[in-house]
Amino acid sequence: MIESDGTVTSASLLDARERVIGAVWVANHEPAPDQPDQERLAAGAAPLLPAAHVRSPEPSPPLPVADLDIVWFEEGDGVAALDDGEPLFVIPGWSDMGRGIPGYSRDATAQSPFAFPLDDERDAFDARVERARRHWADVASEEAFAEYQQSVLGHLLQRLGPGGHYWHDVGRGLTGGTATAPTVGLSERPPQDGRDFAVLSTVGMSRQRMPTIELYEDDVTPHARIELAVATRLPSKRAGAVFPWLAQYPWRSVTWFAPGDVVKWYHDAGTFPLGGDDAAFEGVLLLDDPSRLAGPVPPGLTGFTAGGDPVRWLWLIPITGEEHRYAKNEGSDALVRRLAQQGRSWVVS
Repeated sequence: MIESDGTVTSASLLDARERVIGAVWVANHEPAPDQPDQERLAAGAAPLLPAAHVRSPEPSPPLPVADLDIVWFEEGDGVAALDDGEPLFVIPGWSDMGRGIPGYSRDATAQSPFAFPLDDERDAFDARVERARRHWADVASEEAFAEYQQSVLGHLLQRLGPGGHYWHDVGRGLTGGTATAPTVGLSERPPQDGRDFAVLSTVGMSRQRMPTIELYEDDVTPHARIELAVATRLPSKRAGAVFPWLAQYPWRSVTWFAPGDVVKWYHDAGTFPLGGDDAAFEGVLLLDDPSRLAGPVPPGLTGFTAGGDPVRWLWLIPITGEEHRYAKNEGSDALVRRLAQQGRSWVVS
């Protein structure tokens, strides 16, 4: 949201419930005061930035908001606005007004709780915007998706053998340059000689980097892209029903999946697709190395890249509500050790 009351223009990044996540001062439209604008702050309005914090103390003309080019970051957790091709402001994923971390503004020259100088990070943001432009152009291209899809399916063919059924759009994204989740399909690899279980794998999650990783990791590249898989002896159609819930989860909830994460099923335990008559499973544990649990030797799925990043396959292991709580309290490594001691298999039966 970009808004102006004729005195100040500001911008905010909102979540799905229209709560402000990040915000930034954009421009003064009255002469900059010498001191902080306590009067507007007390009234709950975006303040005029003082003269020592802006490029010029003179009022800025009204901004051509309708002509601004809005570019969402690939991850969907940050956005840039460009004025005639030049960045006007950026609200990145790490902007957090609750912690006093604003976005970056072209006309700010000193850090404040309302804006950081865009010039301080200009090179990094220019590269980020260009990467985002390429991503959204690629998303809008049917040819690019078909090429990507065939690459993933070819990788699965090499590692898991011939495909069976393919479900289109188990997680449906949108195109057109808006921040959104990717379109995701689901590939079945039926049992074959030497393997008495099927493998179901998403096809599409790795096309888009997951959000918020840079809040926790200095190097995003090893963690940015994933696909999800489950090895199962259940009917594939039944087991596959777990994926529409998970395929868009990182972008819908503005988070990321990492090895060891546990995710709680959103509905009644009795509706959980990987549950059974005698097992009240209520969620999943995500493992990149399922050999930590009992069962046959897992197939290796490493070696695939997307957007220049390595893609990691995370395997779904169903867990009970108690096991979910245990992982939250004691850590996922402790849960994996406990499941291994119990002889829990990574193959879902």
